[in-house]
Amino acid sequence: MKQTDTRSSEKQKRQQTLKRVLRYIRPYGFFVFFSLLCSAVSVAAQLIVPVYCGDAIDAMIGRGQVDFASVLRIAAAIAIVTAISAAAQWILAACNNRVTFCVSRDLRNSAIRKIQKLPLSYLDAHPSGDLVSRVIADVDTFADGLLMGFTQLFSGVLTILGTLGIMLYLNLAITLVVVVLTPLSLFTAGFIAKRTYRYFREQTVVRGQQTALINELIEGQKVVQAFSHETQSLEDFDRINDRLGAVSLKATFFSSLTNPSTRMVNNIVYAAVGLISALYTVSGGITVGQLSVFLSYASQYAKPFNEISGVVTELQNALACAARIFDLMDEQDQIPEAEHAVAFSSHGHVALKDVAFRYVPDKPLIENFSLDVRPGQRIAIVGPTGCGKTTLINLLMRFYDVDSGKIEMDGTDIRQMTRHSLRGNYGMVLQDTWLKAGTIRENIAYGKPDATEEEIIEAARAAHAHSFIRRLPNGYDTVITENGGNISQGQKQLLCIARVMLCLPPMLILDEATSSIDTRTEIRIQAAFARMMEGRTSFIVAHRLSTIREADTILVMKDGHIIEQGDHDELMRRNGFYTRLYNSQFEESKTPQQATGHQTCSAAELRGF
Repeated sequence: MKQTDTRSSEKQKRQQTLKRVLRYIRPYGFFVFFSLLCSAVSVAAQLIVPVYCGDAIDAMIGRGQVDFASVLRIAAAIAIVTAISAAAQWILAACNNRVTFCVSRDLRNSAIRKIQKLPLSYLDAHPSGDLVSRVIADVDTFADGLLMGFTQLFSGVLTILGTLGIMLYLNLAITLVVVVLTPLSLFTAGFIAKRTYRYFREQTVVRGQQTALINELIEGQKVVQAFSHETQSLEDFDRINDRLGAVSLKATFFSSLTNPSTRMVNNIVYAAVGLISALYTVSGGITVGQLSVFLSYASQYAKPFNEISGVVTELQNALACAARIFDLMDEQDQIPEAEHAVAFSSHGHVALKDVAFRYVPDKPLIENFSLDVRPGQRIAIVGPTGCGKTTLINLLMRFYDVDSGKIEMDGTDIRQMTRHSLRGNYGMVLQDTWLKAGTIRENIAYGKPDATEEEIIEAARAAHAHSFIRRLPNGYDTVITENGGNISQGQKQLLCIARVMLCLPPMLILDEATSSIDTRTEIRIQAAFARMMEGRTSFIVAHRLSTIREADTILVMKDGHIIEQGDHDELMRRNGFYTRLYNSQFEESKTPQQATGHQTCSAAELRGF
């Protein structure tokens, strides 16, 4: 019963996928129609040739009775018909390629647009390699199957119908032999095709997992080698590669059965037609030329079954890949913007009121969190790992929405603003840098594409990046690889800082923004930050507490709650959790005499900090 339900579900999913594919094809109906027309012309031309050949044979039967005039006339007709068929085939291929390219392009565009709308929670929970596999490998496989379907499926069906029609016209009895044996080929192809879809779908899933693993290993190759994890990584790859090999073998095995099985049935049809036609010829029922016509049509009739069986196999694979693409498109979008959401330019007043949030439903993270930040204030956020520092930043930027409570900007709930305008009010520098493949200039101007050369250089100077950029081979026109692989981590961070320096939004978020920069440059960057933060509301996530001593307010977070709040001197006088954290960071640099009398964090409190 369960197996029956599974098969029914697979069949229904295939039908739904096919309908959605047809919707993508519909805008290119003109090319499809022209393709079908050219296919009909080509098939008609090919079907006429055997009739001409039969007439030519009849014109040459008997010693000394060759009708050369008729033979030459028929040969000329065959040449013209063949030329028409070749031209129709060329136009057919051009139309099919056009439709396939356009549909593949539209699918990829839809997938990329969907990824831009997906909530961050989906991207956090799914490997990027699997998404890459869906957008690239699955679309390519789908395109190959679609092209083969357009090229061969309709032509094959027309060939079968046309062949049967002409054979019926020539001789009913011989045609009945063909019709009676045809269901054997259809049954064989259909029986095998039903089983190939399941294996092809499983193949696409495992291939996506393999792509995700490869992407992960390449991005983390330094870590893999640093921890001598090469052997384990190879074992992980071999394990998933073996799974892919096993399921691919099953898919290939079942799909490869189709062609020889249908070919065997078609050879039986050909032999039966040859035998019956020969008997009719001997008895004088048909001429020798008509015998050759029937044999030609029996061969042409059989050939499309072999092609269609291959097309069906490829279409099964294509539909399986299309289903994975549509699964991505069917994912829930991020919470849509309010109907009357407005563009908003902030003055820097941010208020969090009774905010609660959790990533996992049964694991609370932030509860009853309230905070009021006045314009121009510098808010430092410290605490152990997992206490909610980065989560707070995600909520401020609305990468995630609060479960309850609200966040206001200048008295307006941020859910009533457009995400574009909300995020445009923040300048963000993270510990994890991100740069796109392109020139230094393009990366600095990422948030302000219309920036002038002078503005870009000034921002680079403010971030203390100008000196190292000037030493590069092509200066600001130097091309960096994906994520800045050909420059150092510190240089990448300087470029990210310059990117924010160029935009200068009303509010800043600095999440360990100088973690990869040397001490002397950090002092200069901190001075630049100080100038940049003047009059701007700033949120600073810091692990090195020495970098936040000048903050107006320091929030000490633990388990999603603010347990202490105040400036550095005030918190140190309280001799509480912040004091213990601060002293713990400088304990190693003190002599035992200096350390005596200072309270520090326990190992449990510092774990993960």
